[in-house]
Amino acid sequence: MIFQPAKSVKKCTFAVKCPQLTMEKITSLQNPRIKNLIRLQAKARERREEQLVVVEGAREIFIALNNGYQPESLFICPELFAKTDYPEIARRIPERVQTELSRDLFSKIAYREASDGVIALLRPKGHTLQELHLSDNPFLIVLEAVEKPGNLGAILRTADAAKADAVIVCDPATDIYNPNVVRSSIGCLFSVPLAVCTSEEAWNWMKQQGIRMYAAELQASNWYHENDYTHPSAVIMGTEADGLSPFWLTHADARIKIPMRGLIDSLNVSVSTAVLTFEAMRQRNFK
Repeated sequence: MIFQPAKSVKKCTFAVKCPQLTMEKITSLQNPRIKNLIRLQAKARERREEQLVVVEGAREIFIALNNGYQPESLFICPELFAKTDYPEIARRIPERVQTELSRDLFSKIAYREASDGVIALLRPKGHTLQELHLSDNPFLIVLEAVEKPGNLGAILRTADAAKADAVIVCDPATDIYNPNVVRSSIGCLFSVPLAVCTSEEAWNWMKQQGIRMYAAELQASNWYHENDYTHPSAVIMGTEADGLSPFWLTHADARIKIPMRGLIDSLNVSVSTAVLTFEAMRQRNFK
């Protein structure tokens, strides 16, 4: 897509913790590039059609660049970026795709505070099962029909902390590149191996890999800590509202549950995933 410069665009030079840059400056919400950025932030369809990912935050962009994501555009607020701990971002992205934003404009379009005044548009990846590279004794987290971006982001952080081999998202009900996934994962979306597929594709692939599958279910007879996760294994997690579908309940190798001793009968799915994942890591001596 080609945009014509608006009247609010002018040339500006500023210094940050990197070599002096010369770039165009945007100060108006009415600028077509800013309007497009706002659409990309809000709508998954726009992101899919343009094949772009919106990433706000210096650390998140730094992680994405280090994991092979290719930049398309970089929007910088110099006053905020001058304080960043990641000045190399500006050096690693071609100056021709960098644009300066006024502080007032950046505050109007920013999703969050403490983002170091920088937003990038990156090219997404494919995320197929065939692209996953497993260890000799893999541990996987499988999510069926995950709905809430914040939960997906939190689970990616758990996967990163536990060094899980991969997260497999089956039949997703949310865009994995939703800005809230980026934000809640603190960039782990870009570093954790991730595949997106159907439940049947995931089951077939894991059977071929010799991975034992444990389905988390409230009515299961086995307590989660009574199972052996020291072999190639995966925990299968459903939605908070409906749990797992009959497909996983009938195709998993075992069903497991977490003790609930209070008034409520379930945990947030990201919390449940963390409980199961770190039990597996404990059994594996956190190796």
